[in-house]
Amino acid sequence: MERTRTRYVCQACGHESTKWMGRCPSCGEWNTLVEEPQTPPGRAARRAAPAEPVSVVDVATPPERRIATGISELDRVLGGGVVVGSAVLVGGDPGIGKSTLLLQLADRLARADGRVLYVSAEESVRQTKLRAERLGAAAPGLLLLAENDLDAIVETATRVRPALLVVDSIQTVYRRDVASAPGSVAQVRECAGVLVRLAKEEAIAVFIVGHVTKEGVLAGPRVMEHLVDTVLAFEGDRHHAYRILRGSKNRFGSTNEIGVFEMGTAGLVEVPNPSAAFLAERPASAPGSAVVCAIEGTRPLLVEVQALVSPTHFGMPRRTAAGVDYNRLLLLLAVLERRAGLQFASQDAYVSVAGGITVEEPAADLGVAVALASSLRNRPIDPHTVIIGEIGLAGEVRAVPQLGKRLAEAARLGFARAVVPRGDGDGTPAGMERIVVTQLGEALRLLG
Repeated sequence: MERTRTRYVCQACGHESTKWMGRCPSCGEWNTLVEEPQTPPGRAARRAAPAEPVSVVDVATPPERRIATGISELDRVLGGGVVVGSAVLVGGDPGIGKSTLLLQLADRLARADGRVLYVSAEESVRQTKLRAERLGAAAPGLLLLAENDLDAIVETATRVRPALLVVDSIQTVYRRDVASAPGSVAQVRECAGVLVRLAKEEAIAVFIVGHVTKEGVLAGPRVMEHLVDTVLAFEGDRHHAYRILRGSKNRFGSTNEIGVFEMGTAGLVEVPNPSAAFLAERPASAPGSAVVCAIEGTRPLLVEVQALVSPTHFGMPRRTAAGVDYNRLLLLLAVLERRAGLQFASQDAYVSVAGGITVEEPAADLGVAVALASSLRNRPIDPHTVIIGEIGLAGEVRAVPQLGKRLAEAARLGFARAVVPRGDGDGTPAGMERIVVTQLGEALRLLG
């Protein structure tokens, strides 16, 4: 009788080792290697006849079938709706609203297209029912199943043949023929592969909920993200009302689109005008407050950047960034000191984007720098001014793409002045003053 062989698999990155180690040599995480039995290799399968290559002009391309969800913000991120036979992975922090959004989605599709199977591997049917009543999800075609055995889930989905299958969550589902605990790398990899094959073979749209690590990345092996067609990430602070749904991978659409939702007592509500929502509570004439315009996919988004500069009481000044990149903040502080002559060496600097949103675009550089200077000098910025531009290491203000679209969004919300870099000559809205700057020092002088 052949003895069972074991291996040690990192639960963070999937690295395999023949012996246990305290630290994974691949990802550097500590105490993540778990012992798992290794399945002995079976007899070599008979090789099938190789497929014949086909010319690209001879490949039939049937029209792509999409199902409109009725949630326009979700449809925007998905590229126009749910593609039949696609596999979508949804991740986010605990309590951010993943299950709420998918239950609302299941209810909408059940009312429009018939049957939807919602599988909860973490809650009982009664618990899911209570949440559905709170959200008003009571469509007769919404079928609930409390099961974590993958074979039973696949069998039920094959028999019911729903238009949509939701599995919440992949870390609690297991296969009986995989000798490891639910949530392990082997279980997550095998279960995800089976669900993706189910979506392709049975033409069922499958939504899979995935847990995230403390760093905010999807837990489990990276191969899970490669298997699925679309990866959606829920962003935002649980203590803020707004949630951002961002697509990091999409085989059927753009990966730059975002959807904005507001968490309320009856679930997630779409925010059709996010710029106005993010600027609703902006202080009138407070130093350190600047409005910038970022492009998220095809949507211009106006947000408020707040900066607070105060004298430090320690030898090392503190830098804190929320909603902007920390290293970008350090770079802008260095440029302000070297190119604009402002002194931050004895000052603590805090920068935050109001509303819990994250701005990664360099077009917000000029707004962040001006907000820091405004707080240091204790001089407010004109509240009717929007600031757009990227800053280089020489202190120059660089052009940004889609400047006309940004200015049109600012004018729609009532902004009368825009400080921008050189760029598109046309596209300035009527009634808006366009001030072109080429150096950081120019912008600081213009804004006080």
